[in-house]
Amino acid sequence: MAEDYHKMWADLGLDLKKHDQLLGVLNEFYPPLFMQQPNRPAGMGYFDFVISEVHGLRVKELLDHKAKGGKVFGTFCLYVPDEIITALGGIPVGLCAGTDFSIPDAEATLPRNLCPLIKSFYGFKVGKVCPYIEATDLVIGETTCDGKKKSYEVLSEIHPTYVMEIPQKKNDESFKLWKAEIAQFVKKAEGLTGKKLTAQNLKSAIQAHNGKRKALQKLNALRWAKPAPISGKDALLISQIAFYDDLARFTESVNKLVVELEARVKAGKGVFPKEATSLMISGTPFALPNWKLHHVIESSGYPVIAEESCVGSRYFTELVDESAGTLEGLLDAIAKRYFNIHCACFTPNDERMDDIVSLFQKSGSKGVINYTLSFCTPYLVESHAVKKRLDKEKIPMLNLESDYGMGDMEQLKTRVQAFVESLKSKGRRGGDPLPSSNPD
Repeated sequence: MAEDYHKMWADLGLDLKKHDQLLGVLNEFYPPLFMQQPNRPAGMGYFDFVISEVHGLRVKELLDHKAKGGKVFGTFCLYVPDEIITALGGIPVGLCAGTDFSIPDAEATLPRNLCPLIKSFYGFKVGKVCPYIEATDLVIGETTCDGKKKSYEVLSEIHPTYVMEIPQKKNDESFKLWKAEIAQFVKKAEGLTGKKLTAQNLKSAIQAHNGKRKALQKLNALRWAKPAPISGKDALLISQIAFYDDLARFTESVNKLVVELEARVKAGKGVFPKEATSLMISGTPFALPNWKLHHVIESSGYPVIAEESCVGSRYFTELVDESAGTLEGLLDAIAKRYFNIHCACFTPNDERMDDIVSLFQKSGSKGVINYTLSFCTPYLVESHAVKKRLDKEKIPMLNLESDYGMGDMEQLKTRVQAFVESLKSKGRRGGDPLPSSNPD
């Protein structure tokens, strides 16, 4: 880090000894995982800098914003409409939930057989090791699973928390409920910020967030080139940073990287051999700093070129319609955009199956790894529907379940390697061709 932030962390009430241990682990593992990748794009330097200041500069920017009267909203889920927060002068920040470092503190209160993402975020708060949650004026939760819903009740005992109710079905009645829920959130956000939502400030915020999504769309489409111009691990890192970095600065940095990647594609320059077997991942979110599965796959020699996940295509594929001229029309557009995110909390969830098949075909992947965090009941159960649909489409799939621990990495690598060998073997035997819109 460029400067010593210990006073800032102390003022936020962090456990400095434990927090230094957390940063020590990150500083030990990040350089070999990311910065030593061969043929890495130069534009990744910005994102390396962001990680080097992960609990420093950005946290200081949030505190400076608060000192000027601004508000900071912490989020854990895609269903929180960032545009409304931005329009009211607030800053939305995705909170830490991707490491087992904080889980022991959480298990003093929460059950052990609970999703590691939930235990991770609660442990960061109760263990006093995350400056982001301490900088927030309000945490916005959501009812995407029972574990989160009940854990937000526990979190509300020690931190200001507001929970948005997410409908569970895709029908007209549910959409009406969702619009009403967004209207209630507008009132809550207006009350906290002391500002009024208008068509003008909301449209400006929509355009800014759409700009970020468009930049991520371009970047992720370039990953489908052969050879891949950027690793899946780096693309994942960029999407994770998107949740908390400065909106304009992040968008500008991604667009600069896109220009570099376009030149790489034109020159045929990549980070893996052209003939490498490319894979996509579907399933649960990859909260920062969960890079485990991508590292397992890519260190085995297989590029990850797409993710159907909350830190992948679900995050940036859909834009908000900017055409409405009234506040009511813009809020309706926001409701439609967020209602079209296909989380496993919905039943039935045929739209998500369509998304997986479509992304597989567009990306030119050779197989799908369906990844689920342990004890993530919605995605674990929905794996049955995913397999059924992919079997129907003759798309090869490997089911993997894991947590944030490192103890199963060799087992995961063995299973991934065996899966890829089965794809190659099928090709050598002249079996049914693998569906792809971008064949070798």
